[in-house]
Amino acid sequence: MDRRDFLTAKRRKKERIISHTSTTESPRRITSGVNPYAGPWTENEIIHLLKRTMFGAKKADVDYFKTRTVSQAVDELLNPTAPQPGPPVKEYATSTTATTPDSNIAQGTTWVNDINSDGTVQSQRRASYKKWWTGMLINQDRSIREKLLMFWVDHFGNETIDVGLGNWVYMQHNLLRQYVLGNFRQMVDAITKDVAMLRYLNGYLNVASAPDENYARELMELFTLGKGSGSQYTENDVKEAAKVLTGWQINGTTYTSVFNASRHSTVNKTFSAFFNNTVITGRTGATAGQLELNDLLNMIFATQESAKFICRKFYRFFVYYAIDAATETNVIEPMATAFRNSGYDIKAPLALLFKSEHFFDVLNQNCYIKNPADHIIGSLREMNATFPPLTDWDTNYGMWNFFYASMVNTGQNLHDPPNVSGMPAYYQEPSYHEIWINSDSLPKRNQFTDTMVNTGFTRNGQRVIFNLVPWVQQFSNPGNPNDLIDDALKYVFRNQLSYESKKAIKTQILLSNQLYDYYWTNAWTAYMANPTTANFNTVNNRLRQLFQYFFNLSEYQLS
Repeated sequence: MDRRDFLTAKRRKKERIISHTSTTESPRRITSGVNPYAGPWTENEIIHLLKRTMFGAKKADVDYFKTRTVSQAVDELLNPTAPQPGPPVKEYATSTTATTPDSNIAQGTTWVNDINSDGTVQSQRRASYKKWWTGMLINQDRSIREKLLMFWVDHFGNETIDVGLGNWVYMQHNLLRQYVLGNFRQMVDAITKDVAMLRYLNGYLNVASAPDENYARELMELFTLGKGSGSQYTENDVKEAAKVLTGWQINGTTYTSVFNASRHSTVNKTFSAFFNNTVITGRTGATAGQLELNDLLNMIFATQESAKFICRKFYRFFVYYAIDAATETNVIEPMATAFRNSGYDIKAPLALLFKSEHFFDVLNQNCYIKNPADHIIGSLREMNATFPPLTDWDTNYGMWNFFYASMVNTGQNLHDPPNVSGMPAYYQEPSYHEIWINSDSLPKRNQFTDTMVNTGFTRNGQRVIFNLVPWVQQFSNPGNPNDLIDDALKYVFRNQLSYESKKAIKTQILLSNQLYDYYWTNAWTAYMANPTTANFNTVNNRLRQLFQYFFNLSEYQLS
């Protein structure tokens, strides 16, 4: 049972959950909607907003947003000003076994524009891309950009190992990065012609003589409309859409998509009543593919269901997995209206959601199980783990690889979901986010934080570790064990602990089973006055025990 279920246990009533696949039962009862939030704007609310829109809530970011209103904070998160990051570099050694090694690319320079189809080289580049993306998550700017990019990569569900070429994978990532907070319709247009997507869902094989329905099916079922009760497209609609999409190919010499009019179906395409019996006129010539694609997307986005489908996915990713009848009416429908009215501007529904009383409802706080990136990247950022300067690409890529592998070990492989549907935690009912925690992943999560508290990870003589002493020095009164615990729990342990629990933790750990607070205060004061190794070890060892204990509690898995 998660926190929300616990808080609503005494007033449970069965309600239907609206899903794009089917319905189930929900115990919750939240009636708040998208009216602007007018409640307290304290550290608690800021931390909630940042944990959901970024990876972790750094104290420096929390302090920054204290000077903003709710509306100003959300606007800043949705409008990043930092430049886009530079591309990945060749941090791997030139292969001695590749048939066509990329020795023309110097280490430390980017490989993304180099044409090389050698399988060994491309395997290295796919790995390089994932290390690089991990680094971008760790070094994210103060915005939603990186968190939302992870949403879109999962939404379009390509597997890098099936795409094959690391260049194409990066190109898709970069395409989504450019549209991450832009226009969704334009994003879908671009992803339809993306070389990685054409490869992954067989769009490059789609010809008039044998239309391939793979992409057309996923375009409707997974990317724009879903399979809920309001999405009534037919099997024939999929077949007709496949005809619209015939003719797109990949130029393997330039790594670009091209339209081949000779492979395109020029017949008229007739759709069902769900699409108002639309007929897309068959066209000929070099512009036929784009013109018919425009018609297809105009038809899809004219439906009511497309906006609702995406807004439900936003909700499940950023708020909670259960969407009951009240939430559908009070939150999803207004979000969808804002989405449609804006011409499918991605910011419009997100701004409405993040500024709403519903988002800040107490039952929507501390109830969502962290995905592995939230757990691993979020903890590194929150605990101010220090990395080498970005110019030291060799050390950084090796470190980023360790943290990428830690995410894989706990169930999340960047840009490699199990299938085109994405990660099951975002769509598989009734478990949804509970899928992240199992008998294998939970011990590995605990092992990761144990490692980062005690030994950290070292590469090239440089170590990344949770530096606990300087971390608690951020707080107003770390020499008082009660204040220290209260301040730390705001960030690492969002649920409230009872006075008795905090007293027991303080006594057993910070006071080393002594009776009086001065056993910690004196140790801290001695270190601050004379930071010798012995004095440091005294306070650091107790802090290690304290935070290892916090990180191993099941509630730490909630955001």
